[in-house]
Amino acid sequence: MIDLRLLREDPELFRASQRLRGEPADKVDELLRADEERRSATQRFEAVRAEQKSLGKQVAKASGDERAALLARTKELAAEVKTAEAAASTADEALRRAHLAVPNLVEDGVPPGGEDDFVVLREVGELPTIDKPRDHLEIGELLGAIDTERGAKVSGSRFYFLTGVGALLQLGMLQMAIAQAVEHGFTPSITPSLVRPDAMEGTGFLGAHASEVYRLEADDLYLVGTSEVALAAYHSNEILDLEAGAERFAGWSSCYRREAGSHGKDVRGILRVHQFDKVEMFSFCKPDQAQAEHQRLLAMEEEMLAKVEVPYRVIDVAAGDLGSSAARKYDCEAWVPSQGRYREVTSTSNCTTFQARRLNIRYRDADGKAQTAATLNGTLATTRWLIPILENHQQPDGSVRVPKALQPYLGGRDVLEPIR
Repeated sequence: MIDLRLLREDPELFRASQRLRGEPADKVDELLRADEERRSATQRFEAVRAEQKSLGKQVAKASGDERAALLARTKELAAEVKTAEAAASTADEALRRAHLAVPNLVEDGVPPGGEDDFVVLREVGELPTIDKPRDHLEIGELLGAIDTERGAKVSGSRFYFLTGVGALLQLGMLQMAIAQAVEHGFTPSITPSLVRPDAMEGTGFLGAHASEVYRLEADDLYLVGTSEVALAAYHSNEILDLEAGAERFAGWSSCYRREAGSHGKDVRGILRVHQFDKVEMFSFCKPDQAQAEHQRLLAMEEEMLAKVEVPYRVIDVAAGDLGSSAARKYDCEAWVPSQGRYREVTSTSNCTTFQARRLNIRYRDADGKAQTAATLNGTLATTRWLIPILENHQQPDGSVRVPKALQPYLGGRDVLEPIR
């Protein structure tokens, strides 16, 4: 949720943010009205409740006609209090709905526009020259690493098996990610894949992205699309000690996405699938440290991409493609030779105080007062990385060169040979 106090002080700031996102600015005005109506209803309830308490004390001291008059007024007030309490409750719920409808305030400098209006910040690495490159699925089948036919037989479309060196390659890549995170002071964590509705709502995944989420109706639980959800909710309703700096986690989990609305898109191979594994970084910090922490997470992602030796670019995502929780987002896109284009492999978002306000995550400032914390997240490695690794390191005979940093995780092998 956005900061209501800041909204009251500068509503135009939020209207401008909405326009950058391509969202209706009148959502801001609806929230302002709901806020005013809630405050008015609350004041009315508190006033009649205070009068009721005052009358109760007077009745105890009064007698005769005065007592009778006070008792009559007390009966009237009881009805007024009940009505005012109901009105306050209704106004409070209306405010919550209006509050949830307004996305995070966009950070200064974010490019305006939609999905295609990103700004390229830098390109890193030399694009390989490969004559008639095989795609990752063909390479994976030659290596006995990827089996989508049996994945579809067992589970349906957009499922797969990683077998042999495919399984080893993914496990090695994720282990390397965890090792790097620990080296940088992150706490490794294996997180739940099922979470309660308040965790999913608190992180902003039940708004525009609700159609992407699998829900287990019988248990009222959701399958996460990222361990960000569980890691964010880990400290819900808590006050953190951030005096020594940010609290950082690296979460390893299986992730699930319905891929609603993507019918016919990227159906070949493992680019857009329903289940994958990922190591996700997550940070809790003071709000004035959030921008620096964001750069730290981005640097961590680039360090991992350097280790797997693939060319990539970093983009500053446009406001209309941020999602509701992010104030700013940077994506790293790896080069995919078979497609002759860059594809997203990491994303890191600064969610400022948006998620923490929903989840009631706070810290104490220098004066001992509880303040809302900031949260950030970033991908450190995921199943999709197998695509650029296999394609950029392919050899004419169908073998694949193993990046040096990954070789210890594959028994020291420097080349993966075809088995068929």
